[in-house]
Amino acid sequence: MSLEVRTVAESEYPNWARALETGFLRPPVVSEEVTARRLANSDPARVRGAFDDGRCVATFRSFSQELTVVGGAVLSSDAVTNVSVSPTHRRRGLLTRMMGADLADAKERGDAVATLIAAEYPIYGRYGFGPAAWTTEWSVDVARTGLDPRWSGPQDGGRVDLVDGADVREFGPALHERVRAAQPGAVGRDARWWEVHTGVVDNGNPWTEPFYAVYRSAAGEIEGLMTYSSDDHWGDAKQPLNTASVRKLIAVTPAAERALWRFVCSIDWVSTVRTGLRAPDDLLPYFLPDPRAARIVTQADFLWLRILDTVRALEARTYTATATLVLEVRDKAGLAGGRFRLDAGPSGASCAPTTESAELTLDVRELGALYLGDESALRLAALGALTEETPGAAAVAESLFRTPGRPWCPDVF
Repeated sequence: MSLEVRTVAESEYPNWARALETGFLRPPVVSEEVTARRLANSDPARVRGAFDDGRCVATFRSFSQELTVVGGAVLSSDAVTNVSVSPTHRRRGLLTRMMGADLADAKERGDAVATLIAAEYPIYGRYGFGPAAWTTEWSVDVARTGLDPRWSGPQDGGRVDLVDGADVREFGPALHERVRAAQPGAVGRDARWWEVHTGVVDNGNPWTEPFYAVYRSAAGEIEGLMTYSSDDHWGDAKQPLNTASVRKLIAVTPAAERALWRFVCSIDWVSTVRTGLRAPDDLLPYFLPDPRAARIVTQADFLWLRILDTVRALEARTYTATATLVLEVRDKAGLAGGRFRLDAGPSGASCAPTTESAELTLDVRELGALYLGDESALRLAALGALTEETPGAAAVAESLFRTPGRPWCPDVF
């Protein structure tokens, strides 16, 4: 029988869930309870699968998301997730068919961009996605940091307290919104996110209750939240060699970040701190007297972005310099291509289709990589990934799109 690609009926969801687990090399068994919960939190019109003689052999899902862009505006985004193809059905164009249908629907729906977290680098560029934000993880050798082991709290009048998951569900959403408003690349967290990440909702993964630490300013305002866990490892000479693993840390001020990092590095019996996935330009190493105590263990692409509406996307963000640039955007899918005049500056931009001669030609993939300010137009030009039709156009793009701080997405989705 021919392979059928379509949305998934409710009765087929267990079949779809089995294929998803298979594709991610997890045991292909999902409980009825977890299946029902996942189904209840999915839009049936956005759950797709490929079927071979009734068996689901590929999976795809998307959902509505809000993405913070440069300048603090929020764009509607088509967030792609749960992408898998069973090992028996690779290289048959199944992902291409599912992705094409989803992006066309997203364009029709009015989403300005699409986003995803790429498990593998080579896959998504061919669908117009570019790596727009990277991530870094450090391993901190606590003994080498140079921090005073007698540290007993912030010196700025603030304090660090341990709280419970119920407390986090109360104040966490508002704190995250404050953080997200100032962080290009950050995405929204709904109520279910907080329930999953405080153990209220079982999403099918084993749950171990973590510790929650908050930083309160001298005025008593919560300005930072850290979630962490610890192992229980002791050396042969009965010395503690425990590792504290930070799951999440969000903060609205550098003082809050500093206090929370110093707190976790001061916990008795902890000899190593794993930071979890952080922004590539995170301040952490420089909060330590000896920054070399923080060793990079992961540095990789993370959030990938695909422009669906070039005009809306380019008008939504602000720009570092004031300039005009005519872009020829190539998009083989026909979703966001064309020639556009961008008049941009620190207060915003106007963008419109134009018949003027192009000054810079690039694929929609490269526009996605440039969009949040992380990628360099000059580097892309050197790599041959974009073309200067007018000498100096790449330098103009560099001055417009690059940002002083790097974008970062704190969440996997």
